[in-house]
Order: sequence, then C-alpha cells, then structure tokens
Amino acid sequence: MANKSSAVSDEPIDVLFALHPGFDLMDFAGPLEVLTTAQHDFNDPTTKAFEVTIAGGEPKVLSEQGVVVGSQVSWKEAYERLSDFDVLVILGGSSDNILKEKAEPLALITAFSELQKADPSRERTVLSICTGALFLAQQGILSGLSATTHPDFLTKFENVCSQAATRDLAERTDVVDDARYVVNNLRFDIGDEDENPYIRRKSDAGRRPSNARKGSMSWKGSNTRRESIARRAAMRLGGLRVITSGGVAAGLDAALYLVSVMVSEETSNEVARVMQLTWNKGIVVDGLDV
Repeated sequence: MANKSSAVSDEPIDVLFALHPGFDLMDFAGPLEVLTTAQHDFNDPTTKAFEVTIAGGEPKVLSEQGVVVGSQVSWKEAYERLSDFDVLVILGGSSDNILKEKAEPLALITAFSELQKADPSRERTVLSICTGALFLAQQGILSGLSATTHPDFLTKFENVCSQAATRDLAERTDVVDDARYVVNNLRFDIGDEDENPYIRRKSDAGRRPSNARKGSMSWKGSNTRRESIARRAAMRLGGLRVITSGGVAAGLDAALYLVSVMVSEETSNEVARVMQLTWNKGIVVDGLDV
C-alpha cells in the first residue's frame, strides 16, 4: 500500500471516515451508502470501488441523533495507517465542542494534508460534509481555497476562516454560499466549458486537448508524468483535492462527484440510479490538468 501512487485501478480505493463524538448520523450514512454502492464493474459484484475504514476515539461513538456506531480503528491506529488512505471524510455535528476543545479530527486533518505536501505523487482527497468544513477551516486547510458549508452556518464559517487566515498570515477563503459542493484542485482535463459535466465559476486549468477519459488520472499512461507531478507539487497543499459540501443531501452530491472522478462518471450515474437520487452538481475551482 505504501507504494500506491494512484487510486485509479481495479482495487478498492481506501477511505477513512473520522467519527467524532456527536457526529451527524446522516453525514456519515449518506456518503457511506454512495461509496459502498460504487463498483468498478457493476456486472461483477466483487469489484467494489471503495474500501471503508471507520476511525473514532472510542470503540463505540455516539452520534448527535443518539445512534451508536462502532469504530474499526482508534485515532492512534488511524495515524499509524494514515498513509494507506486515499480519502479522508470529515463529518459535521457538534462542531462547537470540537472547535472549543481542539479535539479530533482536527489534528488528523492536518496530518493527512501534510502527507500530500510531502508526497505530491500520491493522489489524496479530503471531503467534508456539512459543518465538517469548520474543522478544515480551523486547521488552515481552506486558506486560499474556495469552500462552502451548511447555509445556516455560513456566518460562523466565514469567521473561522477569517480567524485562521489572520492567525496563519495566510490567504483568506472564498466562501461560496450558493453551491451544493465546492471542489478545489481538479484532477482531470476539464475540456471545453460546454463539454464539462461539472459546473464551475473559475478555473486556472490548462486548455490542452486530451484524449484521456475524464477521471482522476487523465495523464495516466502518458509520457508527461514527471512534469505532472511537478505541477501538482506546485498546487496548494501539494495538490490535495479538497471538497466541501453543504448539508446532508448536498453531501450525497459531493460523494457522487467523488465517485465520478475516482472511478468514472458512468459509475456515479449508476450509483445515483440505484439509490434513486438526482445528482445536483456543484462547482469546481482552481483546476489544473495534471
């Protein structure tokens, strides 16, 4: 696992869900359902696209709704295995307590982002659901990026982002108040605007044509990999893909987006069909054809 350079393969993509006390149950269950439904080949039930591991501070973690979910690994074990994971999912719920106590998963978020900066050749993603974006903001992950959260928490979110930028002498966050989810550090050739299946407000993406399929590793198999890694290293956070979403339903949309770029758009559409979901797309910013 340590030698993995891409999540794109026929093997499951490793995902770590971080459960903090008082997490929102649907922030967890919704994306979990999306990811565990996805398969590399829907004609072969053995080709599941994602392998999920659940981390928590206790063997059983109490959600905000009073439902207990069992964790599979402790925080300590999560840190020890952190380099194994391609995706870190951060949930909302009880955000005030976590921020006040500076509790997990705050430090875990920072550790995961540091892995990407230390090894830009590896593709990693952090996905926050609902008020989980507050935790990313607190850790300075969103400085210089665009992000969103649940509409009812936008003012608080803006405050946390602003405080983090002042503390770290960093760029401020562009807080988006009208998007289902916001993606930073796009991982594929965006193509012409009328061909792009994702809505975006802005992009610094290159306009080079590409015959590669739209996916997380559009350059895979090309002879430009060394250059691509260098360009990724120059991106914010070493090219860490950062996705923030609104509330519960928007979290499902963000999870479908994640499936589309890490597996395929066809797989994402099939997951939406199976779950009887309408995929409402968000926006993509700061794209770079790596």
